[in-house]
Amino acid sequence: MNTNGFSKVEQAFFLRSGRKSISAKMPYVVVSNFPGLGLLTALRFLEWVSQNPDGVISLPTGKTPEYFIKWTQYLLKNWDKPEAKKIREENGLFLNEKPSLRGLHFVQIDEFYPIDPRQHNSFFDYVSKYYIAGFDLDPSKALLINSDEITLAEGKRYTEVFPDDLIDLSLRNREALNPLEKLQQESIFRIDNWCTNYEKKIRALGGIGFFLGGIGPDGHIAFNTRGSDHNSATRLTATNFETQAASAGDLGGIEVSRTRLVITIGLGTITYNRDAVSIIFAAGDAKAQVVRDALENNPDNLYPATVLQNQKNARFYLTEGASVQLHDTVERYYKEGKWTFEKTERAVYDLCQKIDKYAHKLVLDDLKNDEYCSLIPDLSLKTVGDVIESTKRKIEAGLKRERNTTFFHTGPHHDDIMLGIFPAIIPQLREITNKFHFSVLTSGFTAVTNSMLLGLLEETQRLIALEKIQMLKYPDFFESGFKFKWDKDVSHYLDKVADKDDAGKLRGICHRIVRAMVDIYNLRSLEELTGQINKNIELIRSSYSGEKNPPDIQKLKGMLREYEEELVWAHYGVPVRNIEHLRLGFYTGDIFTQQPDRHRDVEPILECLRRINPGFISLAFDPEGSGPDTHYKVLQAIAEALRQWSTEKDLSHVKVIGYRNVWFRFRPSESNVFVPVSLNSMAVLNQSFRDCYVSQVNASFPSPAYDGPFSDLSQQVWVEQFKQVQLILGKDFFYENESPKIRGTHGMIYYKEMPVEEFLQHARELEKSVEGEMLH
Repeated sequence: MNTNGFSKVEQAFFLRSGRKSISAKMPYVVVSNFPGLGLLTALRFLEWVSQNPDGVISLPTGKTPEYFIKWTQYLLKNWDKPEAKKIREENGLFLNEKPSLRGLHFVQIDEFYPIDPRQHNSFFDYVSKYYIAGFDLDPSKALLINSDEITLAEGKRYTEVFPDDLIDLSLRNREALNPLEKLQQESIFRIDNWCTNYEKKIRALGGIGFFLGGIGPDGHIAFNTRGSDHNSATRLTATNFETQAASAGDLGGIEVSRTRLVITIGLGTITYNRDAVSIIFAAGDAKAQVVRDALENNPDNLYPATVLQNQKNARFYLTEGASVQLHDTVERYYKEGKWTFEKTERAVYDLCQKIDKYAHKLVLDDLKNDEYCSLIPDLSLKTVGDVIESTKRKIEAGLKRERNTTFFHTGPHHDDIMLGIFPAIIPQLREITNKFHFSVLTSGFTAVTNSMLLGLLEETQRLIALEKIQMLKYPDFFESGFKFKWDKDVSHYLDKVADKDDAGKLRGICHRIVRAMVDIYNLRSLEELTGQINKNIELIRSSYSGEKNPPDIQKLKGMLREYEEELVWAHYGVPVRNIEHLRLGFYTGDIFTQQPDRHRDVEPILECLRRINPGFISLAFDPEGSGPDTHYKVLQAIAEALRQWSTEKDLSHVKVIGYRNVWFRFRPSESNVFVPVSLNSMAVLNQSFRDCYVSQVNASFPSPAYDGPFSDLSQQVWVEQFKQVQLILGKDFFYENESPKIRGTHGMIYYKEMPVEEFLQHARELEKSVEGEMLH
């Protein structure tokens, strides 16, 4: 594809990417990381504004725009400073004058409906804060979606017409059955008319001139989900599960987002102006599949972004991770740089998948006829044998048992360790000479819904009234007693799990609620405790779903998550004192989280390393700063702690275990340890997950990839990985194996084990690339 249509900014970034050509259906530009994605987008935006000072813009909400917003504000605020000028000109933006944004017309892309526009989780609030105020746009030139300004039947507010926020769109096509339905039906038609008028206003402006949007887990653009008509206009519509899962964090859980409708501009709205600059930006491996679908398929309703192929100025801006499945990226991987055995492994694994053939049945022509296997130096059937033997060695590494070793397992969130490497940990835990410490580095409070906490507080209140929380009778409980016997809460709960006593389990949680509240609020009497419980109940009842909680409620929710983590490892006798709850300060619940602070966030980890002195350290190994950004930020903090520790102590004997779970996956060639997983391990995982992670059983914040508990998704990943290995080794390698462990294998975990220095090298490269494009 010819790149002559690129702007000066796009040309600068394209040249820097090292790519020489594009074979996709649309042009795209790849940058090294998430902050770089924001810089490219901000510079291209300002470049366009300089040429279209009265143009029509439509900008996105969510987390992906974080660095677009920050860079745009930085560049405008520091326009005349040498450092800002250097950034502009190094990246192809040569302007004599600072562009003014006051003449721009702004179009809001979408909104949940109904939603109070004053809520912080409304898109109306987001665009008002970050774009209208943040970019100093003229509010009189903004087309916004404000639920309060959409007139409904009889002049009523949406809270009166749709009292439970549920809208039945079948009323468009059937008779209303009662007066409320009649009111709702007339209101739906009025909303439809409002959407039609919104569309007319956009088209009267000539359509959108600069559109910037993300791409959803199903490939959606705006809220035009998979299957949307490419000629669609602004409308009130339902969404699909993937979109609802992605929205669960905004709305306070899938229970809310599953039934919440949206108003969205259509694909026809976005492409009405054929000369518009339409940009889709995406970060992280998790978006790689939908990016490939959008860029390598012909226009198809299944892939909403393919509609942009009709626009000459449409572009995709991608991080390296988001581009990994593109044909061009795969070509570069194989054809550039030194050939490695990792490339050989990947080519053979992928060939077996592509032609659905076991490795030992491959013939030389299979290898020669494959575009990537044919590149392997000294290609022969011995190549396949080498991959088979390498795979066996990785399994042997996964079966190795350590003795007299201290393990320090870390996770960004509660349940990350379990979902990543649970079956790999358990055999080591059973070796009595080993020692174990577990650390969750963030509070994890966002995973606890208001409705869950409300139910627990009400039950605690009831049990106190019935005098069923007996520890409250101890004379020193409020002075010091609450600090002791936290292991008893854990043991009580697990006793009730064994006894299948659900009421007893709930009582155990309430015991922990009491201890946590006495600790958080410094309570000194039963009266103060019951009073505070009542205050918390009233606060939560008056909060809307998705509202940011005050710090004390965040801490209470976080302590519930910490209790859940203690329950998991207590199955194997790990005491509460060996579960480290670090609550790193960068984790605040804000849409744009802070960067880790070297003192605040690194010192607690360093203190753990010094005290525990581990031989093995596990961590979530996300190689690109995108996706769940908590993973990347925790990795940064651990890396810095290890750097500092390495100046005090020889760490040559220490190994780092880099794992991934339901969010990111290793290719078999990237991993050097394969851990066989039995059906028994899967059963234990699923039962322990359901018994202990009470906040996760109903999957209020599920993965877009699966409608259910994360433990089920982990099992699904392990089974898929096992099938990859079966194609290399053959099914008979497993069911005829002399080892009972191998014979009982039905899943496979991949992870990467490395010396500390190798891990730090990965971290240094990432830190250098990210900090080189970070705002300071």
